[in-house]
Amino acid sequence: MSARWRAVCVGAVVLLLLGACAASGNESAGTAAGQPNFWPGLWHGLISPITFLVSLFRDDVGIYEVRNSGAWYDFGFMVGVSIAFGSTARAGAGSSRRRETSGKKVVDRG
Repeated sequence: MSARWRAVCVGAVVLLLLGACAASGNESAGTAAGQPNFWPGLWHGLISPITFLVSLFRDDVGIYEVRNSGAWYDFGFMVGVSIAFGSTARAGAGSSRRRETSGKKVVDRG
């Protein structure tokens, strides 16, 4: 197999994999009575790490509410996920570290 043919095959596989990851529209959005909006989306994003663990063992638990109000729910969910996973990343030991530079102690706050 020539190098050019191999590159074409690899490119085709990469395009197929990326196409499989493409987001599609939510056909159920806006169809439920009392649709969740920003605040329930924020809550669902905040509890998403715990909900994910529960969803591994129970089929009736989902991380994301499919029948939602649309953009406001999505925005709240992403803010909640950012808070949930962003705060755990900042809690590490690297947030305030001390290092010595030429005999002087320097405090690096971030």
